[in-house]
Formats: sequence, C-alpha cells, structure tokens
Amino acid sequence: MGDDSWEVLERARELADRGEEFALATVVWRQAPSSGQTGARALVTPDGRLHGFIGGACAEPVVIREAQRVIRSHESRLLFLGTTEEAMTALPEGMVYLPMSCQSEGALQVFIEPVVPVIDLLVVGRSPMVQLLADLATTLGWQGRTADLPELTADDISERTLVVIATQGHGDEEALELVASTRPAFIGLVASRKRGVALLEYLAERGVPQEVLDTVRTPVGLDLGHTSHREIAVAVLAELVQLRAAGAFTARPEAGAEPVAAAATSDAVDPVCGMTVVVDASGWSAHAHEHDGTTYHFCCVGCRDRFAADPTPYLAGREA
Repeated sequence: MGDDSWEVLERARELADRGEEFALATVVWRQAPSSGQTGARALVTPDGRLHGFIGGACAEPVVIREAQRVIRSHESRLLFLGTTEEAMTALPEGMVYLPMSCQSEGALQVFIEPVVPVIDLLVVGRSPMVQLLADLATTLGWQGRTADLPELTADDISERTLVVIATQGHGDEEALELVASTRPAFIGLVASRKRGVALLEYLAERGVPQEVLDTVRTPVGLDLGHTSHREIAVAVLAELVQLRAAGAFTARPEAGAEPVAAAATSDAVDPVCGMTVVVDASGWSAHAHEHDGTTYHFCCVGCRDRFAADPTPYLAGREA
C-alpha cells in the first residue's frame, strides 16, 4: 500500500473521530493502462469532496457520484468502470457496470463502502437498568458507557454523545443541568411524564435556554406497555435505534463554523462515447464545448476534440 493510501486512512480516522460520515473507495482490480492502481484509496465526503487518488478524469467524477449515493443509502457498492461490452456479460452478481469510455481504454473495479461513526452512548445513573442499557448498546457495536454523580463532568460528553439520564431521583436536577450545558447530540430522560415536565420547568427557572430544553426527550423510550425496570433499557435502546435509522444523529458543525452545503451537480451524457459526465451547479465541467448555442460536456479531451472537429455524426441521433 502506497504512502497516499496511508494518508487517506489517516484522514478517514480524523473524520471518524469528529463523527462525520463519508465513503471509502478502494481499487480492487485494474486493467492497464488505467491510471488507478490496485489498492489505491480515496475518501469522499457527502458534499462531493475527494481526498486521495482513485483514477484519472474519467473515473473520478463517476466514483464521487456513486460514493455520494453510498453515503445516502449506507449500502456498499462494487463498481466496474470499463469500456468493453463483453465485461458486462461476465460480471458477478451484485457488481454495477458503468461505462468509462476514455482514450486509455483501461478499466477499474472499485469497492465503495460507507463509513458511519460509532455511536457514543452515555447512560447516567447507577441502577441495574443503566448498566444493561450500556451493555446492549455495546452488542450493537456502539460505544456504551456509564457514569454517575458526582464523578460525571462535562468532559465526559461531546457533541456526538447520546446521553440517557436515568438517575431516577438521585440528583436528577444536577445531572440534567450539567448534561444540557454541554449540548450533546441527544438527551433522553428516564422519568414519568409528570416528573419530566417538573424537571424542565426547574431548569427553565435556572436560566437554561428553552431551545436546549426543547431537545430533551422525556420520557425516553418506545412505549412497550407494562415493562419491568430492566426492560426499560430495551425500550430506550429501541427508540435510539429508530432515531439513528432516521438520521437523527448526524454530526452538527462546530460552533461558529459555516455549514458546508452539499455540492449541487447534474449529469450530462458525452455525445461521443455515451459516458455520464458530472456538471456542477454553474454548468461547468472539465471538458466542455459550445456548439450552436448549446454546451456539450465530455469525459475527456479526446472526445471533446473529436466532437469539435465534426459534430454532425454525434448529433444525428439526438436530432432523429
């Protein structure tokens, strides 16, 4: 594995530590003379930024587009980027064929996988349900932790942490006020509805901003009917899983940082080779040519120059 791949993995670690989603693309096979090398890696962020090198101008926009789809679906994809129709008939089940009609006539197989940060769950309290909830979360691959007053501090909580407060009468006010001050990704309170309302009213009188109090889910947990104390852990975890699946725990930008908007793009078809070309929101692509007031987009310089020399044969099918 080359130095560039190690740098990509280091970058991936940084993003994961910050709780950011991304996709990791790896070249698992190449056909010369493709510029992508077996084992080469790149990561793609949700807004379409690419770090690393996965291939040349033909492969890169396709990989970025497919990686963004992987991030949205949370499902891995194995791509075949090539030029030969024969390859389509020999592809194993599950592999996606995408034409890459570049002058090099190389080919790549690229595996793209979503990277979803591990969920950090902190359960506050000391009852048997507290430890059970943390243990159940760990079996799902989450980071399940427990803490209790007076040892609990703001340093135990980050903006990615999901906090479930289950102190149940043992320092409820202090625990909820401390947790609310850290503004974690989620705050859930194990309490009766009446008790929860009383706690929120108390914190409002203490000056806790209402927009923070509005994020506290109380009582936390799906309504599973009459449940035992330990079974409350199952109800709480079920709701957290439901919220995670709905995308409720996506990372928030750091305080004061400008949010990064997803790159707006569209697809155009190269009239020479039929390859899909990514066009940005301004209508720009790497290889464009204007003819009779219409801008056409191409996968490479070769296709663009062939079109510019004589557009007629390439436009005949469009005008038919």
